[in-house]
Amino acid sequence: MKTSIKSYLVFLLLTVCTISHADEGMWFPQLLQQMNASEMRLKGLQIPIDEIYNINKSSLKDAVVQFGGGCTGELISAQGLLLTNHHCGFSYIQDNSSLDHNYLKDGFWAKTMQEEIPCPGLTATFVISIIDVTAEFNKVLTDDMSEAKRNDLIKELSAQLEKRAVEGTNYEARVRQFFSGNEFYIITTQTFKDVRLVGAPPSSIGNFGGDSDNWLWPRYTGDFSMFRVYADRENKPSEYKNDNIPFKPKFFFPISISGVQQDDFTMVYGFPGRTQEYISAAAMDLLVNTTDPNRVMVRTERLSIINDAMRSSEAIHIQYAAKQRTLANGWKKWQGEVKGLKQTNAFQRKLDFEIDFQNWAEKTPVTKLKYGNVLASLEKLYTKNHSYLQANDFYSEAVFGIEVINYVNGFKTLMDVVNEDQPDIKKIHDEAEKINKGTANYFKDYHLPTDQLMMSSLLSLFDKQVVDSLKPKYITDLREKYNGDFTKLASDIFKKSIFVSQEKMNDILTDFNVKKGRKIKNDPCYILTNELATFYRTTIASKATQVVNEAGRLNRIFLAGQRQMQPDKKFYPDANSTLRLTYGQVRGYEPRDGVNYLYQTTLDGLIEKYIPGNEEFDVPAKLLALYNAKDYGRYGVNGKMSVAFLATNHTTGGNSGSPVLNAKGQLIGTNFDRVWEGTMSDVLFNPEVCRNITLDIRYTLFIVEKFAGAQRLIDEMEILN
Repeated sequence: MKTSIKSYLVFLLLTVCTISHADEGMWFPQLLQQMNASEMRLKGLQIPIDEIYNINKSSLKDAVVQFGGGCTGELISAQGLLLTNHHCGFSYIQDNSSLDHNYLKDGFWAKTMQEEIPCPGLTATFVISIIDVTAEFNKVLTDDMSEAKRNDLIKELSAQLEKRAVEGTNYEARVRQFFSGNEFYIITTQTFKDVRLVGAPPSSIGNFGGDSDNWLWPRYTGDFSMFRVYADRENKPSEYKNDNIPFKPKFFFPISISGVQQDDFTMVYGFPGRTQEYISAAAMDLLVNTTDPNRVMVRTERLSIINDAMRSSEAIHIQYAAKQRTLANGWKKWQGEVKGLKQTNAFQRKLDFEIDFQNWAEKTPVTKLKYGNVLASLEKLYTKNHSYLQANDFYSEAVFGIEVINYVNGFKTLMDVVNEDQPDIKKIHDEAEKINKGTANYFKDYHLPTDQLMMSSLLSLFDKQVVDSLKPKYITDLREKYNGDFTKLASDIFKKSIFVSQEKMNDILTDFNVKKGRKIKNDPCYILTNELATFYRTTIASKATQVVNEAGRLNRIFLAGQRQMQPDKKFYPDANSTLRLTYGQVRGYEPRDGVNYLYQTTLDGLIEKYIPGNEEFDVPAKLLALYNAKDYGRYGVNGKMSVAFLATNHTTGGNSGSPVLNAKGQLIGTNFDRVWEGTMSDVLFNPEVCRNITLDIRYTLFIVEKFAGAQRLIDEMEILN
């Protein structure tokens, strides 16, 4: 087939954008010298590239940590003081909150190191090195081997390389795949397990604007919290101990309070979670028209129930604050993603590119054999399995969105042992004890009436949206038995089940035995969960896994073809929670006709949005007083207090809490969000509207010093004018 003029022009435009807008990309820090150095210097970088990443001497990477496995944090003092987002530290602030000490509402500031609060389970992970081992894998992997054999060889070789990499150290190592499995790198890390809460502003600052402002610009959220990394007396990782001491890092970020101006160079250094920039048009179609809408539909229902419950009681608000925030974040992001992809005609742009790809693939016998059928195969795969993939959305979001079902599903291993012909008594005891250790923590944040309402609502939604052939007969039988009244069904289950009572669960899990296991087997909630979870594992998840695995194989081929087709293009790997650096410039944007957003917000705008007593837009009295007095200390400029600013850096989930650095490698802010119109950047980066939102470090320091009065923390930092 011939490429249309329109297709060619679109492809040319995409190519030009790729070359001229280096702001797109999540780049390997160890490859910056060969791939990005010249562009970074042209944009304004003033420090040598080897000061960003170096394994032989201290560098910027040594102050960047993966915070808790899902966010990023940065060290800002020689005593292990760590800065991240308020929403990244939110669950740990919530865990330590109560009606007597509501740190979510009132904030928390440790006056001394002795008052800093341990956070069990929280970790801070440093990257030691990133080494390309692709050549090792290419020695054993071939194009004609089965996926099963390929995966076995990858697993075997990875284990060997990982073991070799950390011998004689207290490091960990893991081989990670990039470019859909076309490249392999071994990443060596060091994880600290004693991380303590140091300070957090009240939610009226740290979450100002709430769900209403989430993902939107202009933004006024003081989205930060502070922790400290502790180590043993030899400065090595240690579980929490009273005599642990503050960690002494190889490097910590000096802080610049000189502010930002239009077009200033910026870098974001962190652990972006997941992008899918190189997917096919068929995969994008599934995302935009099925997966995202399904997830939004279910979360709309879940959030409605949780929000009503939280408004009814301060105690419930504390219990569900972290859960609500996690749900709402994805819910709003997916809406923006769909909106952005549709507005930019992303699907058609993918199709146009695929026309060019297909024409290129068919030019030679070699490329036709290797790449000629890959796009047709991907489209067939998604079309054939559409109903299973859609059902998977509703199982994941609706069925397992019911807290008690998730909790009961955690008993599978225990009940599998109980059901054996000759049960292993020790194993039964160990599994029961493991579950019982988490019982108090689970019920601390559990509200029975809320979850009962969730069950009735979500099971009804699930039943309506999933065809009968893709759910267990037990569900259709229950529907008939209760005449479609899922409210009555949920009420009966909750009245009879032991799984909704902490007292009953403690009783049954203490000295657990086979006889108690039989009692569990007859519990109505266990029966419901077992029927749903078993059907899901054997029918839905197994099929979805097959699709994912086959899509992975085809995507590996498709991406290899894209790189071969465009040898002059600089490809960056999709985000996968590994350390990356992205760079850009301070800049506003025009999201739609007649609207032009400036790059910066100030405290003036926050006060304009102030609504006394409103849960999203209230303002603490002390902040109002500081504003009225214009008492900003050294952090204000000409009577203005900067709050946040925009830049063109390519970020995603996981970049939350990332250090935002200036041309000298100095900390100027903390990344905490993207603009709503630019959430599509996980799939397709649009340089016109994709912007990351940064909390200005001057606002952070102003809150710490003037609002919280935590001068001891300010004194730890290296602050440059």
